[in-house]
Amino acid sequence: MSFANKITMLWARPGADNDQKDDVPWTLRYAGRGLGTIGSFIAIILGLLNCAGIIVFQVNCLIAGVWQMLAGFIVIVCEAPCCCFFIDYVQALSDKMEGRPYWNKAALYIGLSLPPFFLCLVSVSTLLGSGMIFATGIIYGMMALGKKASIDEMRTSAATLEAGGFQPNSAPRANLVSNEQPFSFTGPPPSNN
Repeated sequence: MSFANKITMLWARPGADNDQKDDVPWTLRYAGRGLGTIGSFIAIILGLLNCAGIIVFQVNCLIAGVWQMLAGFIVIVCEAPCCCFFIDYVQALSDKMEGRPYWNKAALYIGLSLPPFFLCLVSVSTLLGSGMIFATGIIYGMMALGKKASIDEMRTSAATLEAGGFQPNSAPRANLVSNEQPFSFTGPPPSNN
C-alpha cells in the first residue's frame, strides 16, 4: 500500500463510499479539508489570544475573539469530526454538511470569518485566524465553480462570441400576451374619448 493510499484512508469518512461523485480535483479536496482543519485550530488559539484584549479594555476584540473561536469550532466540526468525537451530535452535523453543495460550505465559512475582521481589525491574530477560515471558504467556492472547460470548447466559444453569433439562451420574450407593444416615453397614450 502506497503512502498516498494510507493518507487517503486516514482522511476518508467512516462509512462513506469512496467513489468520486463530482469532477473536483483531489488537490482541492485535500486543500479544503486540510486548510479547514489546521486553520480552525489556529483560529481557536488566536481567538483565545484575541480575548486577552479585555485587559486593555478592548471589548470589540473580546467579542471578535469569542466569535473567532466559535467559527473555528464550527469549521473543525464540519471538516474533522474526529477531533470532536466526545460530543454526540458532531458526526450527524458533519454528515449533514458533507451532503450539502460546496457553495453552502463556502458561504458558511466566509460568513463566519467576516465579523471578526470588522470588530477588531488592528489585531494580527484576527487577520491570521479568520483569514484561514476565509481562505477555506474561497477554496470551497472554487470547488463549487467546477472544472474548467477544455481548450477546444473555450476556443469555439470565443470564436462564436467574436463572430457575433452568440445568442443568449434565455432571451426575454413576452409569453403572456401576443400583441405586446414596446414602451414609448415620448408622450402619454392616446385617449379613447
